[in-house]
Amino acid sequence: MTFSVRGLAVAQGIAIGRAVLIASSRVDVAHYFIAADEVESEIERIRVGRNAVIEELGRLQHSVSQMSRKEAPHELAAMLDVHLMLLQDDMLSDGVRHWISERHYNAEWALTTQLEIISRQFDEMEDPYLRERKADLEQVVERILRYMQGAAASLAELGKTETSSTAQKQALRDKHQHPQQDLLLGDTVDVPLVLIAHDLSPADMLQFKQSVFAGFATDVGGKTSHTAIVARSMNIPAVVGARTASQLIRQDDWVIIDGDAGVVIVDPSPIILAEYNFKKRQGELERTRLARLRNTAAITLDGQKIELLANIEQPEDAAAALNAGVVGVGLFRSEFLFMGREAKGLSALPTEEEQFDAYKSAVLGMQGLPVTIRTVDIGADKPLDRNEKAQETHLNPALGLRAIRWSLSEPDMFITQLRAILRASSFGQINLLVPMLCAVSEIQQTLAAIAQAKKQLDDEGIAYGVVPVGAMIEIPAAALMLPTFLKYFDFLSLGTNDLIQYTLAIDRADESVSYLYDPLHPAVLRLIANTIEQGQLQGKSVSVCGEMAGDASLTKLLLGMGLRSFSMHPAQILTVKQQILRTDTSKLSDWTQRVLNSEQPQEFI
Repeated sequence: MTFSVRGLAVAQGIAIGRAVLIASSRVDVAHYFIAADEVESEIERIRVGRNAVIEELGRLQHSVSQMSRKEAPHELAAMLDVHLMLLQDDMLSDGVRHWISERHYNAEWALTTQLEIISRQFDEMEDPYLRERKADLEQVVERILRYMQGAAASLAELGKTETSSTAQKQALRDKHQHPQQDLLLGDTVDVPLVLIAHDLSPADMLQFKQSVFAGFATDVGGKTSHTAIVARSMNIPAVVGARTASQLIRQDDWVIIDGDAGVVIVDPSPIILAEYNFKKRQGELERTRLARLRNTAAITLDGQKIELLANIEQPEDAAAALNAGVVGVGLFRSEFLFMGREAKGLSALPTEEEQFDAYKSAVLGMQGLPVTIRTVDIGADKPLDRNEKAQETHLNPALGLRAIRWSLSEPDMFITQLRAILRASSFGQINLLVPMLCAVSEIQQTLAAIAQAKKQLDDEGIAYGVVPVGAMIEIPAAALMLPTFLKYFDFLSLGTNDLIQYTLAIDRADESVSYLYDPLHPAVLRLIANTIEQGQLQGKSVSVCGEMAGDASLTKLLLGMGLRSFSMHPAQILTVKQQILRTDTSKLSDWTQRVLNSEQPQEFI
């Protein structure tokens, strides 16, 4: 039966394929594809984990049998019996084997997938006692996962698994020139895939960035959550905040992800499927037409030259940026070098050499074009592995120890990053961007840290280039003290995602208040306009690197405010460029003022 689930449209386009569910679990697990020659070793990992838990429960059973009834009630022994029975049930083991051998899921992913399938069968049982056994099954699976993440999973093994996962992804890319239409699941099955999950962390998104998924949907998330941002950078259709999608959609259901309307359609009828296939082809034709603008200079009708820059997460993203025709990188999110490292068997923090190699690679990859590197912006919806538990318990991580606050609290880490960035500047133009500043004391500490890093390199005779230093304007306090910021910094970058969040007092990753997230709120627009104006008066460059920069419906307004530098994901460049080429900025002044003076600016857009 066809049904639809509504959410928030965050990455445009249409994806049609079979659902791949990432089940929720109290134990975080890695999700990746394994190589064909690793199938048996993954099955063995599950077998070893299951047998270890069986032995553990057997020892507990023996201990219980030695206790008095008062010490160990009959219910405890009965519970152990149930857990042992579930562990040895063929439905669990056969299902896990299926997902590993047929779909090439890693062992943990296969186990949580089968848990989800069996759990739904328990939910449909009429007998209340049997329904409640679902909790026992969850506990059993959690025991296996914890064993696999502990004694059975050494760092060396994790590193080996990640390497083979990367090799498998490369093999998939090599095999299929159109991975969104012809995707490898095993040796014999070719079918498009869409990912369905309760939530995806930025680390998960990076794991899937070069994978075989044609689109995805999550239960939670907002339009500017980092899950949504990375989805746009991947240029695949996505819907977030779909609430119950992961509960209603079953493994292997045919699903349509409508990233334009924010709708997930499950089990579509032939008529609906034909309609969406037509929409999908139309979208592909439009992208082909836009591609003709790739080498066209971004100049308005009245001759204003506009700087179009790219936002990237990894050094290898430089290729996509160049392919989109940008004139540089306006935002390299360095925090993605710090995330998801435990799953790869790496140290908690990247070393100076690791970072230097990454920054150098990005600079060389941009072939002489400037690269703006933002210092690590860990926190809120981008937790560091070792801080995840702290982030979960924090009442509001968006207001906690994040971005420059965290960097200044970890001076050794911060100096290490600054040294790596400075060293990489010997290979090309690098601009250094500092996030979430709001106080003079933070500015002074940051500049002192930069000076210290430079002195260390000077003392060691290590070369570095001239590195302009800029500040992100993303807190209202910063936007209201621009003269101070302009005195200390060479350039400014408007982080509109957080500026909107903090100005309007909402969590941008929370879909329950997503209706309040409004880039056209009068207060937000006035802060942006004033920042651009003050920067121009002082002769300092101002860019917008938040999601507003990539929204073509807002391009004319930002141009009218005087913005001449936009930084966005490469996938958004051509759409915005098209709007720039159609705009005459000399005719925007009166209209822009009416928008800024309006109580309801939406009426003008």
